[in-house]
Amino acid sequence: MWAAKKDMFWQLMLRHAVFLFFNKNLFLITCVKYRTWYRMFIKKYRERKEGILFFYQIKGLQYEMKIYADILQPISSLIFSPDYTVLLLVTDQGTLYTYTPAHSGEAVKLLDTCRSCFLAADFLPGNKYCVSVTISGEVQVWLLKDGTGLSKLNLNVQATAMACCPSSNSVAVGTKRGQIYFLDVTEAEAPRVVHRIFVSEFPVLSLHCDQSGQFLIARATQGHIFILDARPSKLFEVLGYVELAGEVLDLSILSDFNSDLVEVVVLLNVAGVQWARLGTFCLSSALATDNDKYVNAHGMFNASAIKMKQYDLDYSLSSAVRLKDNTVYGYCTCAPFICKYRLSEENISEDSSVFLSEKRIPGNQLGSGFLCLSPSSRWLASAAKDGVLLIYDTFTMDILAQKHCHSHQGGGIRSVVFSLDGKFILVNGKNDGALVCLKWKKLKETEFKEAAAYWKSLLAILNKSTSNENAFLKSIAEWQFDPESKLESLPEEKVKEAPLKSSNVELTEEDGNITTLYSSGTIDMTWIGQKIKKVMKEETQRFGNQKKELEMEVEKLRETIQKMILENEQVPDTEKLEPQEFSLDIEEQEKAQAEAEQKVIMMRKEIEMENLANCYVQDVIKHECWDAMYVKGRTVKSFHMAHEVKNYPLKKRSKEELETLEKVLRLKKVETADVKEEGEKAEVMADDSASCCLIGSLSSQYGGNTSILYSQWDLHTREQKVNQIVLLKDIIYNLKTAFNKEFDKVARQKEQDIARVKERNLRIREILAQLELPVEVWEPALTDDEMPERALTVQDSEIKAEKYLTQEERQKAEMLARLEIERQLAATDNERLRALDDMMGGVLEVKKEDILKMDIPPPAFISKPEHVWTDEEKKKFRDYEKKVKELNEEKENYRMSLEDELEKLEASIQETTQNFDETVRKLSEKKVKLEMVIYQEELKIVNLVYALMLDEELGTRETGLHNFLMKKEKEKVKTARTIQMTKSKIESYIDIYENAVVQEKNVESSFAREFADVPADFLEELLQLYRQRPKTPVKETVLDTANPYRKCLGSAEDNKDALTLLMKAMDELDSPEHMPNGLDLSIWENFCLARRNKMESEEMVKWKSQTLAEMQAFLRRRVDDSDVIDSEIEDIFKELTWLQEEKMKLQLNLTIQFLLKQGQVELENTEIPEYSDAVLINKSVIEELNRNIMAQGEKKIASMVEYKDFSKGIFHLEWEHRKMSMQIEDLQQKARDIMSLIISKDRQLLLNVPNYDSNVAHHISVMEQTLGIMDELHKKNVKNRQKKVKQLEKCISLKEQENYELSLELKEMLVSTSERRHIFEAADTRHISEKAARQRYREILKQKHLRGLIKEEKEEFEILQAQVGRLRSRLFPIL
Repeated sequence: MWAAKKDMFWQLMLRHAVFLFFNKNLFLITCVKYRTWYRMFIKKYRERKEGILFFYQIKGLQYEMKIYADILQPISSLIFSPDYTVLLLVTDQGTLYTYTPAHSGEAVKLLDTCRSCFLAADFLPGNKYCVSVTISGEVQVWLLKDGTGLSKLNLNVQATAMACCPSSNSVAVGTKRGQIYFLDVTEAEAPRVVHRIFVSEFPVLSLHCDQSGQFLIARATQGHIFILDARPSKLFEVLGYVELAGEVLDLSILSDFNSDLVEVVVLLNVAGVQWARLGTFCLSSALATDNDKYVNAHGMFNASAIKMKQYDLDYSLSSAVRLKDNTVYGYCTCAPFICKYRLSEENISEDSSVFLSEKRIPGNQLGSGFLCLSPSSRWLASAAKDGVLLIYDTFTMDILAQKHCHSHQGGGIRSVVFSLDGKFILVNGKNDGALVCLKWKKLKETEFKEAAAYWKSLLAILNKSTSNENAFLKSIAEWQFDPESKLESLPEEKVKEAPLKSSNVELTEEDGNITTLYSSGTIDMTWIGQKIKKVMKEETQRFGNQKKELEMEVEKLRETIQKMILENEQVPDTEKLEPQEFSLDIEEQEKAQAEAEQKVIMMRKEIEMENLANCYVQDVIKHECWDAMYVKGRTVKSFHMAHEVKNYPLKKRSKEELETLEKVLRLKKVETADVKEEGEKAEVMADDSASCCLIGSLSSQYGGNTSILYSQWDLHTREQKVNQIVLLKDIIYNLKTAFNKEFDKVARQKEQDIARVKERNLRIREILAQLELPVEVWEPALTDDEMPERALTVQDSEIKAEKYLTQEERQKAEMLARLEIERQLAATDNERLRALDDMMGGVLEVKKEDILKMDIPPPAFISKPEHVWTDEEKKKFRDYEKKVKELNEEKENYRMSLEDELEKLEASIQETTQNFDETVRKLSEKKVKLEMVIYQEELKIVNLVYALMLDEELGTRETGLHNFLMKKEKEKVKTARTIQMTKSKIESYIDIYENAVVQEKNVESSFAREFADVPADFLEELLQLYRQRPKTPVKETVLDTANPYRKCLGSAEDNKDALTLLMKAMDELDSPEHMPNGLDLSIWENFCLARRNKMESEEMVKWKSQTLAEMQAFLRRRVDDSDVIDSEIEDIFKELTWLQEEKMKLQLNLTIQFLLKQGQVELENTEIPEYSDAVLINKSVIEELNRNIMAQGEKKIASMVEYKDFSKGIFHLEWEHRKMSMQIEDLQQKARDIMSLIISKDRQLLLNVPNYDSNVAHHISVMEQTLGIMDELHKKNVKNRQKKVKQLEKCISLKEQENYELSLELKEMLVSTSERRHIFEAADTRHISEKAARQRYREILKQKHLRGLIKEEKEEFEILQAQVGRLRSRLFPIL
């Protein structure tokens, strides 16, 4: 039922309920749980922008409403968890909340996200907070310590740039519309907009603040750079702008506190120049204090005031930064490297003034990147599309750090910014929606001290103004958004295309006033527009007098030209000048015409190419979507109901598909013949109605041959599944084809019904015309959906543009139109037809259809009073009344017969269309059921395809594992061979090592024997010297494990080098200086030789031991590798076993599709119940119990039916009672209406006059006689007027003859005048010329008088013609 306000609709259907709200401020989310209905509603208040969550609990026809939660943000959507315990809320701001209805608590904020990707980020003073802005204009404040989001502010504009001011907690945000918003972030939890400046109509591309926080530089398109005062105390005043020649690619700032200058470095892209151009200019504090000295009237800075310079670099760059020592680093566009330039005269090329690069440093590996310089100018950051951040030392250009911050798939890095103290770096991704904050882990102590010292000096400068600026910033009132502002509603296209100056100022010619693009006031004007308006106003005041004088001269010149044009129109054709000869600048006019023609030619070519492209696209689409379709898609719609049925568009099956189908059918036929019993079973199952449950579809009931299908229980092999898919696709194709045939029959039936309706409508229109009823006849027609081929042909009525005709085509069309008019006039000017139409209405006999048009003329004496009638006249009047009565009765009978025929025709049309609507309804129901069947077959195909893909995946995995197993087995064999060889080598090398040890011991024992004859005191000292070893330099060995060609640790070459170094060190010990006093020199030499032998043997043993240790380590590594290979082979065998088991399960555990009857439910728990305590009873007992239950059920149903019928009777009586009461009310209302009916004078005559019809007939006859008299009078007047017209025409012809004669005389007089002028000039007869002039003047006056008379006669003739036309239309309206 509908509620009173028609904003709520209830529909109760069985155990389901639907609750709909049609109010614009209400949205509905419905959740239904078992045995309990919950309704959750979101209510949006447009005024307060808050979202409230309502809860409705419905019990029967009653419901209870509660307010569950107040989110305080507009809620866009909500959804329940799968177990209906937790509700997820999503707001318009992108915030996610969770709410648990069972606990009735508050909504918990889960996530606070942004609605778009990050655009830029920057640090606030103090390095405690950072600020980010998204592309959609959403400003967020973050805590640097842990990345907590503190607050959010949505500007509701598309942002393009952002910068934070170092001298105050203010943030500047640039927009696409050329506006700059200034935010107060002194309270991080509540940022607010305090000011907005409209600097330009072009987008603000980037914003930059100098380190002192004094200047804000805004980069816009068209090479414009705006300089603003970044201090809130100056209300962010625009100081001026700089206009550069070329596109600004990049901008960087370098602050010099010693000289109090801010140097701005601009990278330009100049058209037609292959290299990069670098521009620099300086800003001083004097620009803010005394701004008028340095800017012109339009607000542009003077080039000398800002020291503008330009440099040409040899490479094309995408970004550039400059250091204080005139060093420039630029990121190359054509290759991934960084160029280093020194802006000095030494680096200029000889051929041109282009600076050459000193050094090229490799940069990022993907795409052109950009550079960012740290505040202390010590570090240089490089970023590009690969998402890798590289940080270089600006002195050595060594890479200090490298970090992969963002993915290249997301576009890489968009922006990088350093904190003022250099401790943090903010890296913003381009399209991944991520903001990364980096902090230094390891840093050299010198670099750290330099950054800290620079930060301390910068902090000393900023502390002087930060507190004052923040205090002033807090005192500024919050700026209010104006959604109805004209500026906000400007289209972006207009903002893009509007020129800088010409669009802002327009000088009107009429009054000389200056009108701007935004005439509503300076608030909606750009800063440049305000400057230009001011300049134009001053120039208007200064040159007002000159302007007026020029305007007066132009006006005089215009009047003179207009007079000349008027005089030219009055002279004869032979003396007239062409209109273009009055143009003051013919060359400019011809140039404009040539340019216009050239533009027309170019535009025509563009349109032709565009039409050609569209034709090609049309042909491609037509070929793929229309010509390729064997059965075209079309629709059949009912006449009166909202029913429509679409057929199945089908493509013709290819030859390969038909061959594959035929092959599968032959194979299935052979298999069925081989297994006869299984074929019979399959046939019985296909014919049985109960088999649809096992087949898994109802396609057999709709013309599908399911006997050719494999049983779902037999689809074990891959070939069977592929064949089953082919057979299922054939069944689907046959089902669609059968439905299309029935669809075509219905479509043809509709065309036949429409033809029948049109035939009957012809007769209906004839009847309505005879009855003179203004009724619109319903005319059915086929729509474009029912006749899709109409879309391929364009009717002339669809083309709204006027057709372009050439001169020949236009002349031909005019000639055809003239011939058609002449033919129509000739057809209408037929004397026989006009006579027949005047006498007998255009027919030779009166048909029955013309009875309603017949009328009996009254006698002529009816206008006389009735008491003066004679008997003969009275008799004629009675006959007249009798004829009139008979004619009226005949008219009424004929009218009734026409109305009966009309009703029969309408009833026949209604019956035909209703029958067709019923056919369409049945066809629609069949289409729905057929769709269900097709979906069933497609579900089978999907399951089979999934099984095939899974089997293929398992087979591919098994093949890969076998290949991997073979590889590992080869590695195992190779490793085992290596281990065996290594063991044999170690065993042989152990013997060599032991022999070396024995030799070393023998050398030591031979020392005592060799020097036994030396005195004991010398022997003890020699023994100490024998054991002494020289200090040799230890050679560091770097283990290069990645180099397969490195030298072994204990190679013979290394040992030889070590021994050589040792022998060199022994030379010092062998010198006689170290010899004991009193020892013989020969003994010392023998001692030195023995000591050298001892050291050589020790080195040999050491080298052997190292080699043996390395061999044993190599053996251990190979044994470990063998164990790893064994474990990997074991894992492969396990995985192969698992794959084989899964493959077997996939072949045996088939997916079977069943058709379950309504009421049957498939349970998840498939455990077999326990029957240990079951009792076995006779079947007859159960059957008897079932019969009793059925009998009792039938009794209950009978009683319920009886109760239902009795209740129905009660409802019927109540309805009858209500109906009778309503009829009583209707009758009472009709009685009141009759009592209050107003009786007019005509109704009183109808009620009081006994012979009302005769009175009306008498009145009509009197009016007809009056009309006849007026006709005669009119004819007389027309004849008189025609006579006057003829007389006037004669006069006109005479006047024309006279005018012709006068024109001849005039020509002769002109000739004589020219001759006399020559004679006069030759003879100087002034008196004669004056006399001739007076004579000529009199002739001109006479001619002018004659022309006036002709004009008056012509006007009088036109007035008479108009009067004749009006009289003719008034007296003969039919003509």
